[in-house]
Amino acid sequence: MALEVGIVGPQGGGKTSLFTALTKAGGGEYGKTNVGVAPIADERLDALAQVVAARKVTPATIRVQDVPGSAALGDLRQVDALLVVYRDPDDRETFELELLVADRDHVERRLERVEKQAKSGDAKLRAEVEELKRVLAHVDAGHTLRDYPGELPPELEPLTTKPLIAIENGPGGIDLKLEAELAELPEVEAAAFRDGGTSALDDVAARLRDALDLITFFTAGEKETRAWTLRRGQTALDAAESIHSDIARGFIRCEVVDWRDLVEAGSHAEVARRGKQRLEGKTYVVQDGDVLNIRFNV
Repeated sequence: MALEVGIVGPQGGGKTSLFTALTKAGGGEYGKTNVGVAPIADERLDALAQVVAARKVTPATIRVQDVPGSAALGDLRQVDALLVVYRDPDDRETFELELLVADRDHVERRLERVEKQAKSGDAKLRAEVEELKRVLAHVDAGHTLRDYPGELPPELEPLTTKPLIAIENGPGGIDLKLEAELAELPEVEAAAFRDGGTSALDDVAARLRDALDLITFFTAGEKETRAWTLRRGQTALDAAESIHSDIARGFIRCEVVDWRDLVEAGSHAEVARRGKQRLEGKTYVVQDGDVLNIRFNV
């Protein structure tokens, strides 16, 4: 399943500009829910593509959702992280309080619903009722769900326990209006405007990777060379599943090469001749920069 982030923040803070800049979607619609895909820039991908003479180069991506206001925050309960866009630090603090209030109301509504369902005598539902009462008391005492000492019911999917990446829009941070305009230009023109420098949004992508503890692995072939993301600690079988469920079901073994070794050797054949390629099984923990060739049989 693709990783997903939600863009939130006070009205007029620049959420839609950030959406446009990240997704290069040609302009999100202000006041509407916008959904798109943000490519993750990675110089290693281009280097690998040159080595194998790839006809198609596909970067790793993150699904991005921009919601129009606090009323739509519930749509973001299943995202992996939140990008909080603001112009004034006070606005950021106020909005984070809105997130807490939204979670408190969400807990209360679920408690009311589960209490009715628990009248059937279901032991699991009755246990959840008691846990939700403790959660509600914790929040009403002025605490956050992030520091709740117990285990939150998984069905809650609270907003305030997700990684929050703060993005200041303005002179002290990122000029999101400018970045949105540059996103609509060809890459060569945008780079020339920056005097060859990188986009300020590269820092946003790096912070997202750190917050979600992501790594990148690659598949490198002449037909297509592609970057993929995994959570740190995931296995070769997880990598196969992210490529295609059929590959995971028919997994036999995984050929693994460090991207540097492949670039230095100049070809898959040469890297194998040098003994830099190894075979791994399903439980191999994928490392950042691995180039994988998964053998499978369906």
